Amino acid sequence: MSTIQVSINNRLVVITLNRGRSNPINHQMVKDLTNCINEFDADDNVGGAVITGKTGFFSSGIDLIEAYDYDEAQIKQFWIDFLALPAALASFKKPLVAAINGHSPAGGCVIALCCDYRVMVEGPFIIGLNEIPVGIIVPNSIFALYSFWLSKRKAYQYLLEGKLLNTAEALDAGLIDEVCTDADLQALAEQKARAYMKLNPATWSMSKQNLRAGITSKLKAEQSGTLDAMLKQWWAPATRKGLQMMIENLKAKSAKN
Repeated sequence: MSTIQVSINNRLVVITLNRGRSNPINHQMVKDLTNCINEFDADDNVGGAVITGKTGFFSSGIDLIEAYDYDEAQIKQFWIDFLALPAALASFKKPLVAAINGHSPAGGCVIALCCDYRVMVEGPFIIGLNEIPVGIIVPNSIFALYSFWLSKRKAYQYLLEGKLLNTAEALDAGLIDEVCTDADLQALAEQKARAYMKLNPATWSMSKQNLRAGITSKLKAEQSGTLDAMLKQWWAPATRKGLQMMIENLKAKSAKN
């Protein structure tokens, strides 16, 4: 798998997003992460997992530069597979903890939301869902996932304005569970995962599935109508123009760095 790295120690898997400096999510990463989580969900030798990124970035979200150039068939399959990713992650029967190394907007936040616990590094970083300002329609399944952790009122308001939260705001809102130094991040995330793993696995797993039944059913629901609307909006001239401007800004920032 070219976009992620995997290590296993004493039944705990660490999945590291590994694609460029900011871990932008392209189609290959979606497929790699989905296949990886499904494989370990079925592996009795694995008791839990931690998902992490790189210093400064958990993931910057969807790779708009690459996705912009997908043709109609490619972008349709991308969105089909992207919508299937949170369904796979949220259905993972074992402990799943996010070690959020830095910025985690949009798709990065979606990955983190699927975990049972989120530890985020302190610093000038942001997390949240800003799809609407980008021109991407928010599916009901993503609203359900967001509001599973936040109140429906907060999720509704945050989504409609594309609000991105700093670490203090995210902790206060309940979007993340803990803030720590970069030096302590991985150890704390693994410690939390292993604390879950020490509990009776059958009891823990079935309870997790029961508690998440509502959200997983929405994530797995048939979404062809929503997909059609998302695709129509993706190709709308105003959306394409907005994406072009965002991409130009992203390239300009990258050139400065």
